Amino acid sequence: MTNNDVLRSLRYTLNAPNHSMIAIFALTNVTVTKEQVIAWLESDESENFALISDVLLAGFLNGVIIQRRGAKDGVIPEPETRLNYNIILRKLKIAFDLKDDDILALLDGAEFRLSKHELSAFFRRPDHKHYRACQEQVLRYFLRGLQQKIRPAVS
Repeated sequence: MTNNDVLRSLRYTLNAPNHSMIAIFALTNVTVTKEQVIAWLESDESENFALISDVLLAGFLNGVIIQRRGAKDGVIPEPETRLNYNIILRKLKIAFDLKDDDILALLDGAEFRLSKHELSAFFRRPDHKHYRACQEQVLRYFLRGLQQKIRPAVS
């Protein structure tokens, strides 16, 4: 799962048009153009496709946190220079104010089973003996469950 896949999924989940995406980036003092956003959201085979960097995706995720929860003590966090699935999962947990049980319910709704102990291992420090790297499929199912919760299918 690429950074662009995460961005596409979040755009759909948040139902955010281009101007909203630009506004979310702006919350963290990151200036992007409409053309950049469109290129990041293009299909990977498109000639206009462009990869979004870890720093820019981290800035977007921080912007989602600020948009949904407000800035912590009015301070805009510095974006990480390197992202992994654990960091992305943690930022989304914060942005959507999710507890462990909420995340497990989202995963269960997306038909993916995970124990509470396995989940807590994703949020530990990397040097902790019970730390576990979040795998791509966990993040993929989490994003699917989040999408089902926030934008349920119209029947």
